[in-house]
Amino acid sequence: MDLSYKIKKSLPMRVLIACEEFQAVCNEMRRLGHICFSADIQECSGGHPEWHIMDDVLPIINGDCEFTTMDDKVHRINGERDLLIAHPPCTYISNAGACRLYPRKGEIDVNRYEKGIKAKRFFMKFLDAKCKRIVVENPLPSRVFELPKASQVIQPYEMYGKKHPYTKKTLLWIRGELDLLVPVEPVDPIGPYCPAGTSRKDRSKYGSAKRGDDRKNRSKTFPGIARAFAEQWAGDARWFWEEMDMNEELFIEAEKMLLDREGYCKNGCDNCKIKELGGFCAKERLEEWRDALK
Repeated sequence: MDLSYKIKKSLPMRVLIACEEFQAVCNEMRRLGHICFSADIQECSGGHPEWHIMDDVLPIINGDCEFTTMDDKVHRINGERDLLIAHPPCTYISNAGACRLYPRKGEIDVNRYEKGIKAKRFFMKFLDAKCKRIVVENPLPSRVFELPKASQVIQPYEMYGKKHPYTKKTLLWIRGELDLLVPVEPVDPIGPYCPAGTSRKDRSKYGSAKRGDDRKNRSKTFPGIARAFAEQWAGDARWFWEEMDMNEELFIEAEKMLLDREGYCKNGCDNCKIKELGGFCAKERLEEWRDALK
């Protein structure tokens, strides 16, 4: 069984990673040559404020908007993005919080339930966004909130697991033109990453995450998973940026790849039917890439 993964050659994608201050996925997307930004109401801790939008993310998830990164630079995206990945807060909808949702048998905490409903609405905003490719990531949700069925369940030890050989069930809701992730360099798990159960006597259940910092550790994307997201859902676009002279042969190849991927009109005319449907011509997209090189 071949456990390696050959990254496909691709064109630069316009990507938004919502609710990500850690920038694990954003940094991997940038490493592979994609025009990616992270967004969160918190400052970023991933070292690249020039790629981070510290603001409410909902107004920009559908694309066709302007936004400002932490370095005060204003950016513009025409039309929809190519890929949206979201990590909405799970505190009030996660099954891990069921003991707080039901403080006593047969009794529900109404205040916490209402917060869970609000969190579900926020979650669904991403799943229903205007984008051809959408992924929403969260832990196992409580059944009472009736979230849609997840597309896939992954574990840290399955994606370049040598760096993090732990269990931590992560669910993915995948929409549009995306395949399920395939395991890459998986290993046998050595135990849970986060403390399991309510008992503090059995230290074998403590996991690798430090006590007292569970929430922060639970929310971070593992490096191997972030790498798999970028490699398998976006591909390698570094070749494109290496041709800094942007010669016409490169643009002919890029235009053909773009048409194959998106089916956009080739001539860029103002009355193009595809433009009327919300698409953007290949010619216009290529001009955006030219601007990104400046």
